[in-house]
Amino acid sequence: MASLVVVQHRQPSSTVLSSSLSDFNGARLTSSVQLRRKVWQPKRALRVSASSAKKILIMGGTRFIGIFLSRLLVKEGHQVTLFTRGKAPIAQQLPGESEADFSDFSSKILHLKGDRQDFNFVKTSLAAEGFDVVYDINGREAVEVEPILDALPNLEQYIYCSSAGVYLKTDYPPHYEVDAVDPKSRHKGKLETESLLASRDVNWTSIRPVYIYGPLNVEEWFFHRLKAGRPIPVPNSGIQITQLGHVKDLATAFIKVLGNPNASKEVFNISGDKYVTFDGLARACAKAGGFPEPEIVHYNPKEFDFGKKKPFPFRDQHFFASIDKAKSLLGWTPEFDLVEGLTDSYNLDFGRGTFRKEADFSTDDIILGKSLVLQS
Repeated sequence: MASLVVVQHRQPSSTVLSSSLSDFNGARLTSSVQLRRKVWQPKRALRVSASSAKKILIMGGTRFIGIFLSRLLVKEGHQVTLFTRGKAPIAQQLPGESEADFSDFSSKILHLKGDRQDFNFVKTSLAAEGFDVVYDINGREAVEVEPILDALPNLEQYIYCSSAGVYLKTDYPPHYEVDAVDPKSRHKGKLETESLLASRDVNWTSIRPVYIYGPLNVEEWFFHRLKAGRPIPVPNSGIQITQLGHVKDLATAFIKVLGNPNASKEVFNISGDKYVTFDGLARACAKAGGFPEPEIVHYNPKEFDFGKKKPFPFRDQHFFASIDKAKSLLGWTPEFDLVEGLTDSYNLDFGRGTFRKEADFSTDDIILGKSLVLQS
């Protein structure tokens, strides 16, 4: 049985990442929120106001998106609690974060320890605590959300991290928020969660990121190969068009919807401003890390059996979405272009010798081995 543990951290965690080239202090964000407070006219369905401190629960919050989001929320003056199983440190110093900022954050962040699959515990603990706003970062199924809504009948806003992967494939990209969705996609649980939120008497907002990159994430697949001086295997032609959004821009978008009447019961695509081909992404990663022009090897995935291993980190298709709605309704604009964002990621993560996974070139070797045979 899960137990309720509320912890207020007074000392920095033992898991500390050293400071580096950039910071993430939310200064520009704070000033923009102050400007909007003068003109917001909340709808009847919207009861949350960004001008007052809120008691906020983040489901998750110790990995990637939540790490950056929680920083911004604390800086905005909100009381932030992370709901996790307690398997990872609640506070760890981010690359580029000053000692003073980290100390301030770690002294204010709260922790509610438990398993979100333990629905009875979720209901009782959340009802006892009471929260104004929920950011659900790691929810995958609608059944995980129902006990949260049941426990918080006076909830002001439920902000959900969905995925652009819910869209049905189309011959007419980019994807818009009104496009058809795929009830059989591997993200169908997120789609069902959006439907649940729409059916309940709750003010909700759903964010649909495309691919997210930035410090602590997946572009290291390219960096591993570039650092090793290896060719980069890219499926088929390499001109498949996709789209990446920086995690710091995504965190800013999550802040922009808080208390925003234009976000009430709305869905928003969030990603970068421009699209990129697979080959272009490989070259952008090389430029960001200061590597030579990469050797790119194209292959037909149907000619190989990779078992359960994934030979390439992105889906082999055109996949990109319009972010016009978020720009117009939220006043949000991504600050990072692709190369700048990849440089930020490299300098604050892989370039410092940190990464999520060790390099695995086993599928590359299968592809490259066949390529050499065909060339001979």
